[in-house]
Amino acid sequence: MRRLKQNFFFFCTIPLFVFLPLSCLSTATQQKRLTAPRRPANEFRLDDIRTFVAEDPARAIHLIGAYRIVYAENAAGELAAMETAAVENLKKAQLEAISGERWDDAASLARSLASLGVAVENTGNEPDFVLANAKKLLSDGNDLAAFLAAVRSHELRPLEFGDALRFLERAVKVRQRRTAAFFLGAAESAAGGGNIPPELRQYAEGRDTPQDMIKGVATVLVDRGIKIERGRGVPNRILGSAFFVDASGLLITNYHVIESEVDPKYEGYSRMHLRMGDSASARIPAKVIGWDKAMDLALIKTELNPEYVFSVVDRVIPHVGDTILAIGSPVGLEKTVTSGIVSSLSRRLLQIGDVIQIDAAVNHGNSGGPVVDTSGRLVGIVFAGVEQYQGLNFAVPAERLAAALPAMIRGGKAERPWLGLAVSETSAGAEIIYAAPSTPAADQQIAEGSYIKTINGEEVRASQGLLIPALQDLLYPTRPGELVALETAAGSSKGEISRRVLMTVPRPDVPLADAAKIDSRERMAAPLFGLILAPTVGKSFSPSYLIKKVVRGSIADEAGLSEHDPVAIKSFRIMEKDGYALMEINVKQRRKGYMETTMQLPAALDSPDTL
Repeated sequence: MRRLKQNFFFFCTIPLFVFLPLSCLSTATQQKRLTAPRRPANEFRLDDIRTFVAEDPARAIHLIGAYRIVYAENAAGELAAMETAAVENLKKAQLEAISGERWDDAASLARSLASLGVAVENTGNEPDFVLANAKKLLSDGNDLAAFLAAVRSHELRPLEFGDALRFLERAVKVRQRRTAAFFLGAAESAAGGGNIPPELRQYAEGRDTPQDMIKGVATVLVDRGIKIERGRGVPNRILGSAFFVDASGLLITNYHVIESEVDPKYEGYSRMHLRMGDSASARIPAKVIGWDKAMDLALIKTELNPEYVFSVVDRVIPHVGDTILAIGSPVGLEKTVTSGIVSSLSRRLLQIGDVIQIDAAVNHGNSGGPVVDTSGRLVGIVFAGVEQYQGLNFAVPAERLAAALPAMIRGGKAERPWLGLAVSETSAGAEIIYAAPSTPAADQQIAEGSYIKTINGEEVRASQGLLIPALQDLLYPTRPGELVALETAAGSSKGEISRRVLMTVPRPDVPLADAAKIDSRERMAAPLFGLILAPTVGKSFSPSYLIKKVVRGSIADEAGLSEHDPVAIKSFRIMEKDGYALMEINVKQRRKGYMETTMQLPAALDSPDTL
């Protein structure tokens, strides 16, 4: 009996001592906790906004918009005061950027303030800052970045004669003929223009030959060591082309050529070299400066003074049927020039924008090489071909390279803005078919089924098949973290207009792969397969739906599915490594007398129809 009591005492005292915070502290503390009033969720959101007003005013403005949507007029007075303070902090940050001559930051803040409709007095607007940045870069000797900024400034507001002449003189000095031709045109069109020295005009109006241009093209060699094939070790080497875009030794090539140099997921040996001549030529070390995976572009550098530098400021938009030349190193045959025509424009093969289809002969090793027209203007950059079909090859347009370069020059991975929307082009406009969770669009509850009217006040009108690339072009030059004004029309392109101001975030490498990890498979059916589903009550264990809409030109459309077909989802798999998703469905197709069919729908995760 005594032993039992001792054991009981030990059991009661030791655990009570060990777990004192949960028990003996207990009755009063727990009672206090239970009776303490709980803070509603909106108060936590207000706390976040109060923090960001000073630390990150753009984010604060975004969150204020989201709060108003969810909680209507709750705390309206405090929200208005915080919004005013956040705007003042944006203005203050802009003034600090101006005083520090951080013109890129000043231009970025100017765009955010413009999206709010805020007039900034005595500081200037985006064109002023872009031009100031161009002049500073030019004085610092950063010619490539200076020329790009000057062209951007000219697009925003035409250059004055003196400024155009200044850039023309530098272009002639560094022997960039097509760049000189651009600024010659800007100088001639300037109001109140002066006299242009004849030697500048003569150089700008001249023409480079293919013999000149091949001097500015290099072979890229990426050595990845040894790989095992059928039990034998063979060299693992990547071959590509590159071309000089600046006299300091900067070159453009494809991201997929240099991927192993920068991909954190790659495990293994990787060394990159350039070669300017044949296989007997010296290998020149090179390094990656920046890259844009979504556009399959990379900027690399070597310590070499090139004999020829390609211009990237022309913004050439070719016509179907134009004659073009492709320069590169197919299968290692350096300085090869092939000719062809522009077969088509507006092919949607990359995440952002469209690409050019050409029929000039290109092979392994041409990737990253330039495509030029008969005037010597850069038209594009070879990035892909379809091996089994002769004459079916593709190039990234030169205008998109020019838009991508500023971010790559800054170094590292080029971050692009992301709203979190998937869009379908219809006869009525750009319809939002999906808003990804945990994105700016989801924060502010952008309605699926609504239509995009304007971005930052600019309404986009484009020919068939080009509406989504045109929308992407409005976002592409901006930075993640900037504010963007988005106007949408509810229900139809002529419905009630809703205006939101959202803060963009960095675009994921594969946006729909991230979304598919956290969203339901029936919702992912819209952006991946073009299936907009409505749930029904079914007898099977598999979720059952009716097809509410089939997106034109989508996987579901090509599979012959139509509205009101009953569908049951059997399985949904994400193969992120391969870049694909697979959905297996049972469908009763009305067009086939409701005959039940099982089909598997594949879709690429890097959809180009996203913003």
